[in-house]
Amino acid sequence: MSGVDGGVLLRLDGLTAGYRQPVVGPLSLALRRGERLGVWGPNGTGKSTLLKAIGHAAQVFAGRVERAPGLRVAYLDQQPVRLPAMPITGRELLRAAGATTRGAPEALEAILRRRIDRLSGGQYQLLWIWSALATDADLVLLDEPTNNLDPGRRDRLIEILTTRHSDQALILVSHDRDFLQRTCSHLLDLENGEVKHA
Repeated sequence: MSGVDGGVLLRLDGLTAGYRQPVVGPLSLALRRGERLGVWGPNGTGKSTLLKAIGHAAQVFAGRVERAPGLRVAYLDQQPVRLPAMPITGRELLRAAGATTRGAPEALEAILRRRIDRLSGGQYQLLWIWSALATDADLVLLDEPTNNLDPGRRDRLIEILTTRHSDQALILVSHDRDFLQRTCSHLLDLENGEVKHA
């Protein structure tokens, strides 16, 4: 694909995206294997819209989203679907998502045999995050991954993201700038459209 080479998985070239009208952009950036990009900005600046544009769920008004050939993407929405009755275990959910339990943190190992409709909100959130990270995806998009996490589970998530050795590229959207600075190699501030080293 034109413009995507040298280990670049994703390139945004003057991207402006939204729904009925533009919400975010124009943005230009490149993301390589192993890089973790944090996307920060006040409500309404288009953080989630940016992820949706990358994942083909928002309209591109101008510019381009260029992906490496065969790019595999895993996406975790801001509020993962949770039905009142989900009679499958955490292990079965991971299997259905094509995720491995190898390398799973202790906090997850303890809940893999439990039904997912009996997990707390924080346990469920960590399980869903792992179901995206522990796949063969090249690029993982996480929208507000700290939702439903108490301070202890937030710290566990930071540990997972900073100690897990993977050549996956990650894009994390969050209103929590401290979380992004602790977990990401680069920060995109949507207020001014600048990408900086974290």
